[in-house]
Amino acid sequence: MDQLAPTEKYSPFRFFSAEEWSQFRADTPMTLGEDEIRRLRSLNDPVDLEEVKRIYLSLSRLLSAHVEASQLLFRQRQAFFNAMDVVKTPFIIGIAGSVAVGKSTTARVLKELLARWPSSPKVDLITTDGFLLPNEILRRNNLMERKGFPESYDVGALLRFLSGIKSAQRNVRAPVYSHLTYDVVPGEFQTIDRPDILIFEGINVLQPGKLPKDGKIVPFLSDFFDFAIYIDAEEELIHQWYIARFMRLRETAFRNPDSFFHRYSQLSQAAARAIAEGLWANINLKNLRENILPTRARADLILRKGANHLVEEVALRKL
Repeated sequence: MDQLAPTEKYSPFRFFSAEEWSQFRADTPMTLGEDEIRRLRSLNDPVDLEEVKRIYLSLSRLLSAHVEASQLLFRQRQAFFNAMDVVKTPFIIGIAGSVAVGKSTTARVLKELLARWPSSPKVDLITTDGFLLPNEILRRNNLMERKGFPESYDVGALLRFLSGIKSAQRNVRAPVYSHLTYDVVPGEFQTIDRPDILIFEGINVLQPGKLPKDGKIVPFLSDFFDFAIYIDAEEELIHQWYIARFMRLRETAFRNPDSFFHRYSQLSQAAARAIAEGLWANINLKNLRENILPTRARADLILRKGANHLVEEVALRKL
């Protein structure tokens, strides 16, 4: 049984074409301009004003309903426990999906849209990159070619961070990652201080891990999420997007002498493409098949993209 087949009667999801989904925006206002969208989108991502109207305004409206429901339930619990001094914890949105599929653009666009609701909520965004183990440790443990796989992250730090957020702690720190040096920045942190909404983006954030044989509680990252989104596309499309992005970076960011990948900018186009194909086949494709794609059905909402990198179908978990 394929739960993500629109014809499958046992699926826990409802399916909508992009055009059907766009109708659910209702009177949600467009608060972003074309220049802002160009600033927010990632390299080689064609998201524009029309795509935001078509997909993200409806999603913003849906998330607004979930956040309001969460706030109402919190107030009811306050009354139930007679604990009016308890602080509401942030509403956490997890965003998962393969490399090169457009997670970062989705996260940044949503952050801006959500922060511009009439209630002006405080919205923060964190990526899991900062929680990767430093390259020195990865090299020591022969994990550099497994970077991005579950074992390459400091899982304890990830869980402590999310636990702190969900405990309404003040000034919870997240490590910072540099895509220029391809490493965690020593001693540099991003501080999160009780936002109303936290967007938590990363390739493996929906992975449950191994269940304990003794039945003891083992927290997973997704246990802290109030809503989870998976960005999806056919494997071959993601492959094409990854290679195109790598070749574009070769002409731009990789030319910086301080870039970890600077050496690739010195190669011929054919040699650089061969490197990109190897990285895809030996690292990113394996991670997609082994760890990322299997978590897709755990999401509350799936945005499925087509060949033009724009969303074609939306799958929403039934209530």
